[in-house]
Amino acid sequence: MPSMLVIATTAVPDHLRGALSRWTTEVVPGIFVGTVSARVRDQLWDAVTEVVADGAAVLVHPAPTEQGYAIRTAGTRRRVPIDFDGLTLMRMTAAPQQPHLAKNKQSTS
Repeated sequence: MPSMLVIATTAVPDHLRGALSRWTTEVVPGIFVGTVSARVRDQLWDAVTEVVADGAAVLVHPAPTEQGYAIRTAGTRRRVPIDFDGLTLMRMTAAPQQPHLAKNKQSTS
């Protein structure tokens, strides 16, 4: 049974965007929305995780959870999904320090 999915990508190769566009609609740059079967969804996500490289991607799709959806991530992101008693919450990680800011911080202390 087909169900809706949303895939958000950041800094991924153009050929991946082309592959996603075959099955979904890119409603704004990097945001893909479509209705596909679970098999196609899993194959699309496998393709995303194989080529994400330095980019990042998030997949949201319906699932039999309390919230009614599941979240999958690939690549490095500051927002990381965590399970909290069966609920998926997003945890923010610290921003990576930029070398010039770290140098200025050390010189002022």
